[in-house]
Amino acid sequence: MAPITEVEGRRLALSNLEKVLYPATGFTKAEVLHYYATVADVLLPHLRERPVSFLRYPDGPDGQVFFTKNVPPGTPDWVTTAEVPRTEGPARMVLVQDLPSLMWAANLVTEFHTHQWLVGTPGQADRIVFDLDPGAPATIVQCCEVALWLRDRLAADGIEAYAKTSGSKGLHLLAAVRGASSDRVSEYAKGLAVEAEKAMPALVLHRMTRSLRPGKVFVDWSQNAARKTTATPYTLRARAEPLVSAPVTWDEVEACRAPDRLALLAPDIAPRVRDYGDLLAPLLDPGRAGPLP
Repeated sequence: MAPITEVEGRRLALSNLEKVLYPATGFTKAEVLHYYATVADVLLPHLRERPVSFLRYPDGPDGQVFFTKNVPPGTPDWVTTAEVPRTEGPARMVLVQDLPSLMWAANLVTEFHTHQWLVGTPGQADRIVFDLDPGAPATIVQCCEVALWLRDRLAADGIEAYAKTSGSKGLHLLAAVRGASSDRVSEYAKGLAVEAEKAMPALVLHRMTRSLRPGKVFVDWSQNAARKTTATPYTLRARAEPLVSAPVTWDEVEACRAPDRLALLAPDIAPRVRDYGDLLAPLLDPGRAGPLP
């Protein structure tokens, strides 16, 4: 029988705690749960009021990996859910609003993915995101070069950008925005991706065409579409090691000369939070959101 624990008055059954989910390092499910409990104070603000898509990997990254967008069977009745619009009709999704809900979801073994809008205003973007994805032999080092260009270009429009690792090969840029639909933000993001390609044609690509990808950084602007989601800050990723989509400083981006410099693992995050706090906290402050030009 799975051990029962109580989290802020909610009873949870936590299963398979000794299962190794990351064979490359021996990182177990118990360590996954401990990680999420440790970073909850900085993770939860980025999850609240955002419908969550779960990318589940219950047997580790080498097992079955699958998306769950609708409320999973067996979801406790105390977990908040909400109806959200979809092209094929409304659906009900989970909102991870508190620590018990976070630990319940973490027990499913999942990446957390969220939209760039809040549940109360679907399709009204409050964030803009760029997913910088390197095509080998390009790495996150080249992503950092592109990120710095995009940071300065956004700043010219009065928009302050922040960076986090994707938890895979690349880098994410995020900024708080206001007063624009997801369609408008997507249009603006595509325009900047095209500008970046014109400014750095040997390095940047704004189209997903696979044959053009080697040695370049694909600036994926499309994740601003209302239907799409992006890995939430501080989520673990389904990779060989327990990599995290972790906020980084601009000093770290500027200084990156080797890919492993920005490969941040679960044990690295709590010390970083103690040193820096939440580097993405400005995204949660409506007063820091810039209007699109």
